[in-house]
Amino acid sequence: MKILVTAKRVVDYNVKIRVKSDHSGVETANVKMSVNPFDEIAIEEAVRLKEKGMATEIIVVSVGPAAASEQIRTALAMGADRGILVQNDAITEPLAVAKILAAIIAKESPDLVILGKQAIDDDMNATGQMLAGILGWSQGTFASKIELAPGQATVTREVDGGLETVRLTLPAIVTTDLRLNEPRYASLPNIMKARKKVIENMTPADLGVDAAPRLTVLRVEEPATRKAGVKVGSVKELVEKLRGEAKVI
Repeated sequence: MKILVTAKRVVDYNVKIRVKSDHSGVETANVKMSVNPFDEIAIEEAVRLKEKGMATEIIVVSVGPAAASEQIRTALAMGADRGILVQNDAITEPLAVAKILAAIIAKESPDLVILGKQAIDDDMNATGQMLAGILGWSQGTFASKIELAPGQATVTREVDGGLETVRLTLPAIVTTDLRLNEPRYASLPNIMKARKKVIENMTPADLGVDAAPRLTVLRVEEPATRKAGVKVGSVKELVEKLRGEAKVI
């Protein structure tokens, strides 16, 4: 079985986001970047499936600037076998990413595609679903458990009311939720080995995909600063404030 996973380059989740002075976006210059945490979970799951003997090859794909090769190297150090970088310096929206992945899938013919359910920069939560729609494949989103059997995958997914289990016919698309696993730290020997693994470079044009943005960002603002709370001396005073000041009752 061949598994394809994704590794989006995003601002590290420990970094405090700052808006650019011209309000055109968020500051990324001299900011620590890392693999999208949900994609890390996808990579870890693929590696675990390979360790169980259920997969023979893991291909990691990233769409972004040339520097995204760093995130591919991280995935290779975790256990992926080879990488593909689709270089695009502009913002690549979910539909364009889905079309790029569909073109790569047509060339690589993976049996299972595992993606993070969303990226922590735009929170779109759309690429996996769009990819399944383009390919006409079955999909299991927000996966908290994946079990493979010949020709099929059983996915336990998190829904508002609890858990739902779906059985998918392979090939299929799966997007990962937080409780699926805890990604490993790459060991130094594996980091050294990852330097020798192959990363194939291409562009959206090479795949016949128009990756031009369809959305225009007008302005980015920081959230308004919350006012400090106040202590009240009694329930009566609380009710008066909720009625008179907050006007919520």
